[in-house]
Amino acid sequence: MFINNLLLGNKVNLTSIKNDDIEKICEWYNDTYSLRLFDTMPSYPYSEEHITTWIKERQESNENYMFAIRSIETDEFIGYIDLNGISWNNRVANLSIGIGSPNVRGKGYGTEAMNLILEFGFHELNLHRIQLNVLSYNTPAIALYEKVGFIKEGSYREFVQRDGKKYDMYLYGLLYPEWLELQK
Repeated sequence: MFINNLLLGNKVNLTSIKNDDIEKICEWYNDTYSLRLFDTMPSYPYSEEHITTWIKERQESNENYMFAIRSIETDEFIGYIDLNGISWNNRVANLSIGIGSPNVRGKGYGTEAMNLILEFGFHELNLHRIQLNVLSYNTPAIALYEKVGFIKEGSYREFVQRDGKKYDMYLYGLLYPEWLELQK
């Protein structure tokens, strides 16, 4: 019988977030460009204490599974990915990903991390639906989500205002049978 190494890909490994990673996350949350891709909240630099508390709360909750994304080649911490807000009785989770280091974006790390977390969510957690939200101006993320099989299901019109302009937030979802079909 073969058992898959669930969190290991060819380019990335999903691991726990370590104390040493907190400083890097703080750097990302002090970069307004990155922050505007990650979050709808105002671009505000969070303290190390705030980030540490946020991660600790996620790690202690049974409704969240948060992982560091590490390059296999360099072991560099390049981002994080999580399944959060899990509704166990409905077998539904939200997905979030952030590739924080600009120098590693667009190199396939996000695609592989997404595929690993989807396999973890569907096969290990036995989820039926994984969903996410993305701002309409985040075209690289939209391309990634559609590449791994997510389907646009709707939009929250004029959800966020940035620099005096309103942007929609899109809702994407992927169901277990749809994901299985993509694995063939």
